[in-house]
Amino acid sequence: MEQLVQHLKVLGFTEMESKMLIVLAEQGSMSGYEVAKRLGVSRSNVYAALQKLVDHGFVLCSKGEPTHYTLLRVEELTRMIGDQLQNSIRHVEQMMPKQSSDVTEFYSLDSEKKVIERVRQELGRAKQEIIVDVWAEEATLFREELEQAEKRGVKVFWSVVGSAEEHRLRRMQLQLHSSLEGDGSMADLHPGRKFSIVIDRKWSMLGMRGEETPTKAVVTEHPALLELLLNHFAQELVLFEVEHELSPELRERFGTNFEGIYRKYFQSGIANVK
Repeated sequence: MEQLVQHLKVLGFTEMESKMLIVLAEQGSMSGYEVAKRLGVSRSNVYAALQKLVDHGFVLCSKGEPTHYTLLRVEELTRMIGDQLQNSIRHVEQMMPKQSSDVTEFYSLDSEKKVIERVRQELGRAKQEIIVDVWAEEATLFREELEQAEKRGVKVFWSVVGSAEEHRLRRMQLQLHSSLEGDGSMADLHPGRKFSIVIDRKWSMLGMRGEETPTKAVVTEHPALLELLLNHFAQELVLFEVEHELSPELRERFGTNFEGIYRKYFQSGIANVK
């Protein structure tokens, strides 16, 4: 019952009104006295709440001694609630002051719950294309939403990398072969897994999650970050194809994942690339 009460409260009913709707649905026609006794509250409060539900059309009353109250059929009740909600939504859309068209703001999300909820919301709104660059652990979080998007006809491009264990091994290799000038080192970097999402070429999220790193992300429609993430994804596609075409001699020279090239520039401090 408590869960149903919470959902009814979301729809705009008070806690008492919610409980009365449930009791009337269970018991059928009841007098105000019977409702008050069933809920264990004062009759004056119950009669006032019942009258409000009658005025809104959710409850019917039969004149008599005593007056009896009956809930609408559930299908009619939900239809009425839905119609009222849609009317309110349309009114807000039409009358709410228009916001600035500036989409260059960067917004920060600083918790696991906020990040995951926002990603799922945006995936549900996607209309044409979704580009996801994540590790395997993050891919499982959004698999259902991505599959639903594909069923709606949205093009979904995945780049899924290994697992948390592979992530740790890759970082260990970088730490062994690379260092930065001064006191800092690659080992000082957060061990979390980076993830990025681009939706319909206009919305993007870049964040990090996992290990001891708190889940955080930045959300924006700024074209600079959109271009950066799209270019990164395109480069990963090219490297993926090149890696599969490397001859044994080139693999031996550069490494299967181009480790030889990385070491050339990062092994002895920050590279001076021109």
